[in-house]
Amino acid sequence: MTRVLHVITGLEHGGAERQLALLLRHLPVSCEVATLTRAGALGAEIRRSGVPVHEIGMRGNRDLGALPRLARLIRRGRYDVVHTHLYRACVYGRIAARMAGTPRVIATEHSLGEGHIEGRATTRGVRALYRATERLGSATVAVSPAVAARLRAWGVRPGRIVMIPNGVDAAAFAFDPARRAATRRRLGIGLDEPVVGGLGRLVPTKRFDLLVDAVARLDGVRLLLAGGGPARDALARQARERGVSGRVVFAGATSDVAGVLAAMDVLAAPSVQETFGLGVLEGLAAGLPVRYTACPALDCLPPGDAPDARRLPSDADAWTAELGRVLREPRDRARVPPAVARYAVAERAAELARLYRPGPFAGGAEPIRERAQDAAT
Repeated sequence: MTRVLHVITGLEHGGAERQLALLLRHLPVSCEVATLTRAGALGAEIRRSGVPVHEIGMRGNRDLGALPRLARLIRRGRYDVVHTHLYRACVYGRIAARMAGTPRVIATEHSLGEGHIEGRATTRGVRALYRATERLGSATVAVSPAVAARLRAWGVRPGRIVMIPNGVDAAAFAFDPARRAATRRRLGIGLDEPVVGGLGRLVPTKRFDLLVDAVARLDGVRLLLAGGGPARDALARQARERGVSGRVVFAGATSDVAGVLAAMDVLAAPSVQETFGLGVLEGLAAGLPVRYTACPALDCLPPGDAPDARRLPSDADAWTAELGRVLREPRDRARVPPAVARYAVAERAAELARLYRPGPFAGGAEPIRERAQDAAT
């Protein structure tokens, strides 16, 4: 059986990290994981599932000592494929895989935004290092057409890019009233209180400040933010200034995403820039109405595939009016739109497994167009 080592920067709870954990349960190959930094809570979960997790012990972005440690791990493991995830792991992982003589090196680009990567500004040096190390691999996977276009703009040759979207396990998010009640009790939310939810890292580009403003204008409505990040203190301060600190719940980074989604009545995703929009799909899988500003995962689908997902501008008045309206509507949480099935994780895992096979990579602009068309038909 093909043996694959996944290399990722860290394993705290985040979109790319959760996607890797999900893929590990569905990939039809033998997998191990190497994390450059700490294994974290998600790493512990992956280990409990039976997948080995190796910690490289990297102390910072410029800890070059991590490179020979990673190369030794790859050499000892004699892996058929090294698959890297996130910027730092892609840079170090490609070099280490080349040093170890690994025959096939795949990278997935999860978080390349317009002018930033993984929440940080993209400097000329960042782009140059990315391009130089990208050439050491076999192929780069883009999770959406938007990411593929940005890779080309960075100078990555189209013939080295293939688009494989993120996957969703719909069954894992199926609405469960008992889970809803238990999660609300744990978070101190009344069973009948209307709840607006936000899911993702607490960083300025997610624009959760719009939700604080909106909830401040909606009497009796709670805001549940599931995720950790550097903007938490600023959001808490904003909630205090608006007089709604008692109505804003910071759940922090959590492994129970299905639980917090079950506890919500509407998922609000006001992020102005997304590379895919995994949280939006997970919300739809949980039977939630979703309001969003940017979601490439839905952009290439027919509107009828996600009838309860609507785009809103970055305007607090628009969010206030729409959230108030949605919360008054009755909801059938068992109803899951067709958009979710379009991104079934088993199919995404099968596509990656085909990419792991030895032989010349048949990627490029043509597969990107074909996959985008497939998603829209």
